[in-house]
Amino acid sequence: MGLAEKKIPQRQCVGCRTMKPKRELVRVVRSPEGEVSIDARGKKPGRGAYVCPSAECLKKAVRSRALGRALGVEIPEEIYDTLRAQLEAGE
Repeated sequence: MGLAEKKIPQRQCVGCRTMKPKRELVRVVRSPEGEVSIDARGKKPGRGAYVCPSAECLKKAVRSRALGRALGVEIPEEIYDTLRAQLEAGE
């Protein structure tokens, strides 16, 4: 392994359960205060969970309540609505 080779961080999508590079996934974070939000830059402090930027994966995560389980809180419907809007906008 050369010096130029850098390990790409992998994370698991809570919807489809596949491992993907961290940058390809959308991070949802629960802050230390318990507030749930979407972390566009991946830098917010707190417990994070990742989901693929696809409507199908988000649907699976909502149906199985995987996002709430991963973060240890009930996910407000507004967060799901915001995620859906971001996916439709192609972000």
